[in-house]
Amino acid sequence: MSIKIFGHKSPDTDATASALVWSWYLNFKGQKANAYILGTPNTETLFVLKYWGFEVPKQLTSVSSEDKVVIVDTNNPNELFDNINDTQIIQIIDHHKLVGGIQTTNPIDICIKPLASSASVMYTLMSDSDIKSMPKNIKGLMLSCVLSDTLEFRSPTTTDLDKDIATILANQLKIDINEYASKMFEAKSDVSHFSDEDLIKLDSKKYEVSGKKYRVSVLETTAPNIVLDRKDSILKTIETIKKDESLDEVLLFVIDILKEEATFFIPNNAVKNIAKNSFKTEATSELVILPGIVSRKKQIIPVL
Repeated sequence: MSIKIFGHKSPDTDATASALVWSWYLNFKGQKANAYILGTPNTETLFVLKYWGFEVPKQLTSVSSEDKVVIVDTNNPNELFDNINDTQIIQIIDHHKLVGGIQTTNPIDICIKPLASSASVMYTLMSDSDIKSMPKNIKGLMLSCVLSDTLEFRSPTTTDLDKDIATILANQLKIDINEYASKMFEAKSDVSHFSDEDLIKLDSKKYEVSGKKYRVSVLETTAPNIVLDRKDSILKTIETIKKDESLDEVLLFVIDILKEEATFFIPNNAVKNIAKNSFKTEATSELVILPGIVSRKKQIIPVL
């Protein structure tokens, strides 16, 4: 039976492309494997897949105890299928904090490293000969993951190793990093056709913090006004999602990649207090600018 490889729900470039990279690697090593997604990819991811000549992976809608799976770009069961612990998990490759909750019947291979992308972690797991044998389009996917998750090295999650990996891959592909990253971010910014709910859930993860249930959403863009101009309807949709999903709050941050700042949506007094207590800013309107905030993993979740 083929191994099923997938990342988290609301798949971004790293979750989607890393699954494809590891699928190539396992097949290269003689193990049959296929990459899947658990939702609709964002516009940047669709651009990356098309640029490097890949079809969008098939969307996986369920798993069972018969499935052998590899999980990439998450170790959080809340971002996976409800019955993920019933599957035969054989490997986890990730770069996020250890959340807990995933259980297995047998010992498995787990690699979680403090790097900016899961693709970066995968690069460190491969030998020089593996990397030399890697097709150009797979190298392109790896480069895309690093540039996406680091916001072209702007994010505080970026390490020197991430930069080195990206530089090596770009040189081998004869690609100008700035030029290619600009194309990626331009594609990511093309969100005008999404509904308010889809915008909020495009890059969104659920967390429980001190007994509170949050959906924390980020929208990374070089054209924030496309989203900010829809403030009133988005604020209403935030409250609707909160009610429908029985959450304490939905927290939306629009990240301006070029200015390196976040705009925090303030739909109610409770979120206003979060802005004050966690981000040390007084919310005097329904939108609050948070200078220097660009990373959910490094700058948002820790302060919550």
